[in-house]
Amino acid sequence: MDVIALDDPTEAQIREWHDVVAAVHAGDPAGDPAPDLERTARGLLGAEPGARRRLWAASDGARLLAVAALRLPGEPGADRPAEIDIQVRPDHRRRGLGGRLLAVAAEGLRADGRSSVIAQVLAGTPAVPFLESHGFECVLTLRGMLLRLDDVPAERVARLLAEAPAGYRLVRWRGVVPDELAAALARAKHAMADFSEYEGTLWDALRVREMAEIVAKRGDDLYTVAALSGAAIAGFTEVVVPSGCAGRAAQYDTAVVPEHRGRRLGILVKAEMLRWLAEERPEVREIETDNSGDNDHMLAVNEELGFRVERESLEYQAATGALPASGA
Repeated sequence: MDVIALDDPTEAQIREWHDVVAAVHAGDPAGDPAPDLERTARGLLGAEPGARRRLWAASDGARLLAVAALRLPGEPGADRPAEIDIQVRPDHRRRGLGGRLLAVAAEGLRADGRSSVIAQVLAGTPAVPFLESHGFECVLTLRGMLLRLDDVPAERVARLLAEAPAGYRLVRWRGVVPDELAAALARAKHAMADFSEYEGTLWDALRVREMAEIVAKRGDDLYTVAALSGAAIAGFTEVVVPSGCAGRAAQYDTAVVPEHRGRRLGILVKAEMLRWLAEERPEVREIETDNSGDNDHMLAVNEELGFRVERESLEYQAATGALPASGA
């Protein structure tokens, strides 16, 4: 069994990579739509602003049996964790393929000067014991929720908007944040303390622009609604509509800064987002989101809107030094 680098994959290798991802999805679907070949190709080939990607695969000479993608945000040596995703065909698990790919990726982490790496996996799948047996520790529980827009009457959205607290003004934009709001959005993103505790990364105007550029590079559309208090962003929400939308969009970040909490700004910006999508993207019929399991406030907001729990994901993190060495 060979482990090969695929930093410049061919069309045939992309199709084989997609076959692995599709096989894993079939074994652990969790209610998610089946992966799309075009989207897989964009993810492997697209140059991502502000980040680099390393790819490896385990092959038996005839086809790919397991794949690993390592995302390296920032420059080499940046004080930001890398992100890893390892997928093994269900009928080839427990043969050491995932461990071999992890060891090779660990060498890539060390070469890039990274101190840690994170991975997100579905609870209850074989990925959990695999990560725990290789030095990873669970740092976050995420509840995957789904909102079916047919279950949200327009009059409910209108009522929530009519209940907006005084002193705030709603603004919205598509794509990259306007220059005059970039620094304010970065400050608002610091309100997501449940992530910053272990991510170790500061948000600034450059990073919020980079995130939007990454979405655009994939061919997806980023929609943002914010509640302004003067020139400051008191709360915001983001939704990404994927290219070739088949009916499902993805909720990205939502946050309300501490001094503005308790005024129902979270549900206000989400209601405005629903109204905007109904006007501009009526093909969107579902929105999926992940919430930290201990974020009771945002869970309550989403449940009031009509989101229902579909799955549970776990965020794992490992120190690079705790990972196996290649050939060990």
